[in-house]
Amino acid sequence: MSRKKKNKISVAGNIPRPGQPTPTTIVLTQPKRFGIDIADYMASIRAMENVDFSRRYKLYDLYNDILMDTHLASVIEKRILAVTSSEIEFRRNGKPDEAINEQIRSPWFRRSVRDIINAQFWGFSLLQFYRNGKWISYDLIPRKHVDPVRRVILRHQTDITGTSWNEYADLLFVGDKDDFGLLAKAAPWVIYKRNTTADWAQFSEVFGMPVREYIYETDDDEARQRCIEDAQNTGSLAVLIHSTESKVNLLESGNKTGSADLYERLCERCNSEMSKLVLGNTLTTESNNKGTQALGTVHKKVEDKVAQADRRFVLDVLNYEMTDIFLSMGVNTEGGEFCFPEPKDVDLAAKASILTQMRTTFKLPISDDYLYEEFGIEKPKNYKQLKEQAQQRPEPPKQPTPAKEDLEDEPGSKKEPKEKKTFTNRLKSFFVQAPHDGAALDW
Repeated sequence: MSRKKKNKISVAGNIPRPGQPTPTTIVLTQPKRFGIDIADYMASIRAMENVDFSRRYKLYDLYNDILMDTHLASVIEKRILAVTSSEIEFRRNGKPDEAINEQIRSPWFRRSVRDIINAQFWGFSLLQFYRNGKWISYDLIPRKHVDPVRRVILRHQTDITGTSWNEYADLLFVGDKDDFGLLAKAAPWVIYKRNTTADWAQFSEVFGMPVREYIYETDDDEARQRCIEDAQNTGSLAVLIHSTESKVNLLESGNKTGSADLYERLCERCNSEMSKLVLGNTLTTESNNKGTQALGTVHKKVEDKVAQADRRFVLDVLNYEMTDIFLSMGVNTEGGEFCFPEPKDVDLAAKASILTQMRTTFKLPISDDYLYEEFGIEKPKNYKQLKEQAQQRPEPPKQPTPAKEDLEDEPGSKKEPKEKKTFTNRLKSFFVQAPHDGAALDW
């Protein structure tokens, strides 16, 4: 096996820009956009599936074109954000490694996570890493110039032979060499939607605006010319110019509302199919008359499962394929792993109640450092001294609880023996007791 060179893959157009090396490794070509129909889609699929000479540039030009669809771009961005918005940590022996986490928090790492996820949409991603001062950086190799089956770099996108990518160091391939990517399944829906929207716009232009009619005398050419000039200078509405002796019949659509609804339903169907393809559901991106809160909750759970699978995909790449790249860049990742730390969504009051139950009911010891870290309380500098003083301080003696019989016999106790509530007792309580010396009452 030949030794890998430290060459960096350079990219430029036909005319190299200032500061770029010549000759460049890859010569870019402007992508073909717009005017793409189902026939172009079928031809690009067949070209990629060619067993002997796979040609991918047509398919990737089509991908660049369909990504201009707003709905497809938004659902893809939503799926990517579910991963890039989550924190990633590198832990060694269960503790965060700040030296590596400093690289993880940098912009290049977030960009690399995005390109790793994009491998599922495009079929693959090929990254070349290099040092940029104290930071690691990388370049995404243009996919049109990569043949993952034969592992070669193509100088021009139409070439059938190229340079083996084993000649270049620090390359990371993500994906499957035979995978079309999810965009291949989304392309037909974007094409149908785009053509339907164009027909819908034409329908609205024809039947949604009034028609201006100009009538001139049959033998008056000057009047006809004035009608044409007036039509050109007064707005962009449809114009009908005819002589008095000619007859024109305007045949309108019998059911304009039904035709407009047909276009709208087809566009909605295309959007829903793209949502199901990318997110696994429809109700988290759009609503309809059949949507309920319970059904929306089910769809949200499906979307969460998709995001969880994407996180595992990223972790597999980082932990099993990217570790050698980090080692070659001078970052030691041995004995550790990348992970998505669990978010702390538990209420602090509820957590304090749980910890109290663990201590009082189950007699389980709890680390003081864990408590300080979990509740965000700063640990005092003289912590050990305060801890020893608290342990040496005697506990106050507990007061014995008096027995029930002692409470009943205690003088001055409010508790008195109960009397039977008879009519005679109630009658006695109504009258005041007479004085013993026979003195008159002081009314």
